[in-house]
Amino acid sequence: MENLLEVVNEEDEVIGLATREEIHRAGLLHREICVCFFTPNKELIFQHRSKSKDTSPDLLGATVGGHVEAGESYEETAIKETLEETGVQLRPEDLIFIKKTKDLHPSLPGNKANCVFRSRFLYIFRGPLSDLKVEEGEGLGFESWPLEKLFKLTEAERSRFTSGILKFTTEDLAAFIKDLNF
Repeated sequence: MENLLEVVNEEDEVIGLATREEIHRAGLLHREICVCFFTPNKELIFQHRSKSKDTSPDLLGATVGGHVEAGESYEETAIKETLEETGVQLRPEDLIFIKKTKDLHPSLPGNKANCVFRSRFLYIFRGPLSDLKVEEGEGLGFESWPLEKLFKLTEAERSRFTSGILKFTTEDLAAFIKDLNF
């Protein structure tokens, strides 16, 4: 049986439950997380999404992403999804909250919509890329990119990324990271 997700109102308060399919088909507002891994060498780590994903297949996206299931907090989901998608076990204090956004993507493939509150977190990853474990069927691997390179991408390079990840990394995340001490 598919896990239920919480449907929320404009204030991010729970107003009901539905499956992922029902939420996307009806364009219902719900919750998601994303965790971006950043290295002390000022590189961002992106997950290469599986070719079989229903949204943004075969593109580079956030290191970790996922839907918040019923009864879970944003932080609990970020920790759970990070373990599932990378093999890295985080503690709550490892997560650095960046911001919560409201994103509306009205036209996804298959006549679906993604209307979401998304909590975005940063994690300072200090290991080699080879330590990250790809979740079966979800990803193809991980790639690290110097933060500065993301500001100077060619069109071919830009086309390798999901629609929102470059805007987020070069605007919100870059501004946030400049004030961090490693």
